[in-house]
Amino acid sequence: MKEGNKVSVAVDYLARLEKKVETLKILTEVSPVISSTLDLKELMTIVMEKAKDIMQAEACSILLYNKDTKKLEFEVAISENKSATDILKEKISLDLGQGIAGWVAQNRELLFIKDVRKDKRFYHEADKKTGFTTKSLIAAPLIGRRGLIGVAEIINPGKEEYDLEILKILTKHFAIAIENALYHKDALEKERLKQELEIAATLQKSFLPESPRCKKGNVMVSAVNIPAKLVGGDLYDFTELSGGKLGIFIGDVCGKGISAALYMAKIISDFRYIAHAEDSPEIVMNRLNSLLSKTPRGMFLTAIYMIMDTRNGGAVISVAGHPPFLWITQKGVKVSSLVSGAPLGIIPEDYSSGAISLSKGDRLLLITDGVFEAKNKKGQRIGFSGLLRFVKKNKNDKRLVKKIAEYVNIFSRGAEKADDLTIVEVKYL
Repeated sequence: MKEGNKVSVAVDYLARLEKKVETLKILTEVSPVISSTLDLKELMTIVMEKAKDIMQAEACSILLYNKDTKKLEFEVAISENKSATDILKEKISLDLGQGIAGWVAQNRELLFIKDVRKDKRFYHEADKKTGFTTKSLIAAPLIGRRGLIGVAEIINPGKEEYDLEILKILTKHFAIAIENALYHKDALEKERLKQELEIAATLQKSFLPESPRCKKGNVMVSAVNIPAKLVGGDLYDFTELSGGKLGIFIGDVCGKGISAALYMAKIISDFRYIAHAEDSPEIVMNRLNSLLSKTPRGMFLTAIYMIMDTRNGGAVISVAGHPPFLWITQKGVKVSSLVSGAPLGIIPEDYSSGAISLSKGDRLLLITDGVFEAKNKKGQRIGFSGLLRFVKKNKNDKRLVKKIAEYVNIFSRGAEKADDLTIVEVKYL
């Protein structure tokens, strides 16, 4: 309605305009703040400090949802009492449905509780442990593209007039910013792990022999080592000994990843030191077992160590829980029947050894279980008997080792590689 140059506006319309202006003002203030960093910790602190300022609150907190434990855990808590915030972060977590924050997370609804003493959902233990007094509470779910992120809490807000719709808009902005920071944190962590694995892989390769082939006297040794991942737990080594002898070692560390790579590096270092000091494989195994028994529990090694006389083809061999080797002769393929001790690093053991003598043209195949434990897409394994049949069929092939590796690769095509593959071939020329 117009009166001269004046315009009359309905009160409710004016109130709506004022509300929109207030909303835009707050969003204008908040948007650059929450876009200022991708550091998760810094972002959540900024968000909570801004919320505390806007709502004139005594304290604010963010509980992140841990998908592994299915619990809400205090990630950031801001109040004048620092000891109270430390207690919240270290000692208190909530199940979905537990407390007001748990209810909000479960039902994904914003709640304003004017008097928490009258609300049965309120979790009193937090106040008891921190000494803080909660009177009123606003709790808002933080929902991202992948679901629940957590819950934001504004405790004892001093501002009496506020709009829950504005709070809902703010928490949506907060949730998007926090989720972006979480994605950024995950990306950085993945990149860091990738770099660590690449470094570990390079270091691990440096501990293996420089060349996968070694010739001494009448003996030729060659190896194939294919980790399932960037780093693996399989190892092998050739050690030239005095008196025309050659030490040949193969092993399989339990576990995968960086821990197995570090363990493997220690084993090779210890083995090389002991092998040059002792001339019998069972004593080398005994000493290596003693050293590995002092490493963290749960880590162990299966292994075969043989000392070959490169002049006459004689070999003395000690086995520690490792799969039997295959002996290829002119007559066929035999499976080793040497007595095996326990894997290294588990229990005290007095290892034994056995002797064999190779004839001209004989070959030994030392393998790790990744060769015959390989699975196809249907979950079927090659199996030791399947490997044995393949070797018998191709025993005269000069490329036998590479052919076995190709066979395993073709068999497991399309399936995730679960184990490393190592083959050491010993030829008596």
